[in-house]
Amino acid sequence: MQAIILAGGKGTRLGDLTKELPKPMMPIAGKPVIEHQVELLTKYGTKNIIVICNHLAEPIKEHLQDGQQWGANITYFIEEQPLGTVGGLKEIEDQLESDFILFYGDVMIDMRLDLLIDFHKNKQSECTLVVHPNDHPYDSDLVEIDDKDKVIAIHSKPHNDNKYYRNLVNSGAYIMTRSFVKYLEKGVKADFGRDIFPKLYNKTNMYAYNTSEYLKDMGTPDRLAKVEADFLSGKIATMNYHNKRPAFFLDRDGVINEEISFIHTPEQFKLLPKVANAIKRINEAAYLAIVITNQSVIARNMCTFEELQTIHNKMETILGKSGAKLDAIYFCPHHPDKGYPEERVEYKIDCDCRKPKPGMILAAAKQYNIDLKNSFIIGDSERDIQAGKAAGVKTIGVRTGHGFDNAKTQPDNLVDDLWEGVKFIVK
Repeated sequence: MQAIILAGGKGTRLGDLTKELPKPMMPIAGKPVIEHQVELLTKYGTKNIIVICNHLAEPIKEHLQDGQQWGANITYFIEEQPLGTVGGLKEIEDQLESDFILFYGDVMIDMRLDLLIDFHKNKQSECTLVVHPNDHPYDSDLVEIDDKDKVIAIHSKPHNDNKYYRNLVNSGAYIMTRSFVKYLEKGVKADFGRDIFPKLYNKTNMYAYNTSEYLKDMGTPDRLAKVEADFLSGKIATMNYHNKRPAFFLDRDGVINEEISFIHTPEQFKLLPKVANAIKRINEAAYLAIVITNQSVIARNMCTFEELQTIHNKMETILGKSGAKLDAIYFCPHHPDKGYPEERVEYKIDCDCRKPKPGMILAAAKQYNIDLKNSFIIGDSERDIQAGKAAGVKTIGVRTGHGFDNAKTQPDNLVDDLWEGVKFIVK
């Protein structure tokens, strides 16, 4: 599959660092970001690469040359005037293959491109956006998807402070079809996240591929330093789905938020103290942070799936403001007891996902290639611990929420709250 790298940005946020070098030439462990991208692309068989340049193109051309040292064929298109993230692509429309990968040149990326390509093909997508949760969603373009991964809204920054959004960030990596490019205007400066995707998501077959692998914009001095530290520590390579990763499986009610029976409105959701710090510590330690929660409010007909999503959006929004992120949220909408007049009968079943069964943990392990033996569940009730033991993970109980009163099944360790549990494990 062909690849396009957009390398024309001026990098003004990097200040003096980009006076003589463009952003894609910023070094990570002595190697420019764009070279890391070329190595990733060629590793997965992409040899035909076009680099679109404008600002300070010569250092890029001098460094990459024709790409032969990576077994690639690299060519260049030099914009006569800056055309944003969109205009240059339209200019080379006649050089595009039927499907192509597109990277922003200032994003450090390490991910399984084969899985992304399979997703794009299986969805028959015209434009696939790589999305992921990050630790600064408040200043990122956010993507809203349905249960089939189809894009149903784009929320460009700045966001409406009175709304809650899911932490799914447009990461600056895409797969597009050549037919999608017909929607772009020639000679017009535009940005995909701000100008194009918000207008086209409901007119095209646009999907979002959600990954917890490493994609990080290094467009500020702080982020550049963080990316280099992550690379040198091995964190970036560890997060690739080729590698098994440990996870923290977190119960929601009584662990993350105050225990209130059957929360069914966003107003009822209140974060417990130190939770954001605990989840941020999980993120920094390169564990996955995954919520697994029984939510029988659906089966009981106390709220809709959309209303439950709003509650979870509030949780992610609050965490994001503190620089913390969740990699995934799994919930079970079922309940086994039938016979109530207001219930939703189709969800009153004995399922495999409701804790104390391990269904949600096992589903997450399959999707994220999780190392269960070195993973943990943190919960406030006996059913959390039973689910964890059934899945083969280590178990931590907290005294918040239900606090294991009269529980027969005890956790491997009992601590005061989520912060103490996380600190105990990753100290």
